[in-house]
Amino acid sequence: MFLVSLVEPSFGLIFWMTLSFGIAFFLLAKYAWKPILGALHEREQSIEDAIGEARKAREEVAAMKAGNEDLLQEARTERELMLREARDIRDKEIAEAKGRAKAEADAMLARAREDIRNEKNAAITEMKNQVGELSIVVAERILREKLGDKAAQQALLEKVLKESDVHLS
Repeated sequence: MFLVSLVEPSFGLIFWMTLSFGIAFFLLAKYAWKPILGALHEREQSIEDAIGEARKAREEVAAMKAGNEDLLQEARTERELMLREARDIRDKEIAEAKGRAKAEADAMLARAREDIRNEKNAAITEMKNQVGELSIVVAERILREKLGDKAAQQALLEKVLKESDVHLS
């Protein structure tokens, strides 16, 4: 019987269960649901805020990454420009040094040619002087030998006079 009475609800049991449920519901609604719902709402809001912050952080990281890529590209471009300028300056300096070296070599070559010409002219002049002196010495010796006596001098004089008369006439 006892088992049967638990299975068959009586009016008193339903009344007291409903009243107990109503009181429990009232107490929960008055004191527990608002804090529980508030805590759930607060938890939901903090999760949404965290998701929003994570999204914002992801966007900032993407923006920073794009900015870093721009900075890297700018740095590469600047490095290439500096290298190109350095190469141009190096090539210009090399060309100028070659030009100066060529000008100096040409000037040295011109001075050497002038020195050679001057030395050659001096040597030729000295040789002419020596040949002239030698010719005079040879002519003097020949004349002394040939004109060593009075008769040879007289014959040479007459011969020269005859030839000058022939030329004068």
